[in-house]
Amino acid sequence: MENDIAIQFKNVSKTYRLYKTDKQRFRAIFNKNVDCKIVNAVDNVSLDIKKGEAVALFGRNGAGKSTLLKMITQVTYPTTGEINVNGRVSALLELTAGFDSEFTGYENIEFRGHLLGLSEEEIKDLVPKVEEFAELGDYMDQPVRTYSSGMKARLGFGINVNIDPEILIVDEALSVGDVSFKRKCLEKVREMIDQEGITFLFVTHSTSVASEFCKRGIVMKKGKMKFDGDIEDAVKYYSDMIEKEDALRKKKKKQKAVFK
Repeated sequence: MENDIAIQFKNVSKTYRLYKTDKQRFRAIFNKNVDCKIVNAVDNVSLDIKKGEAVALFGRNGAGKSTLLKMITQVTYPTTGEINVNGRVSALLELTAGFDSEFTGYENIEFRGHLLGLSEEEIKDLVPKVEEFAELGDYMDQPVRTYSSGMKARLGFGINVNIDPEILIVDEALSVGDVSFKRKCLEKVREMIDQEGITFLFVTHSTSVASEFCKRGIVMKKGKMKFDGDIEDAVKYYSDMIEKEDALRKKKKKQKAVFK
């Protein structure tokens, strides 16, 4: 792997076996020949993302975007192929993941810091940064189970953007919270890209937001990478693809209604 590469996929596929019933799923533990449906969530994907690049990942639900991210962060692993990641990863896949509901905000910062492998000194430096960013006030001393979803999102985002990541992965997380907090999140991400030179991978359905941050775009469809290039060209490709799919869906719906 070259030193200027942050994320590298080599012929990566992720296959899932879908069973109709729990009984079939249980039998499959002992018998691999049990009937099932094979789904390639990611299908033979190869790509290099260089350090400092800001890349948008487009695709409808089920396109394989989230599976790609989960493999980068080792939440799941490829069935075949090789993935190389060079740098500390901060992933905003689910902002509230990794919290203990009985711990306070402060305790969860320490808890998450230990999970991320930070030193005691790094965690000590992290606490005031998260406190300032999340703006939760007295609630920082309260158990997270008393938080609203928006408050949990503030705490989660505050932690992930302040651990000095080299690679920042965001999966639609910028759409959470109220307007002012969303603006604050966007400004923080822009600062990290422009001033800190992080590698940014952004999964979104919002082509306008992606165009603000990213210079490169990748379009996924049914596990396959369909387009990889300049962000403006990627946005056009994705928009045209969606338009064609929607038109075809409407046509089939009308035909079905005629034959009823």
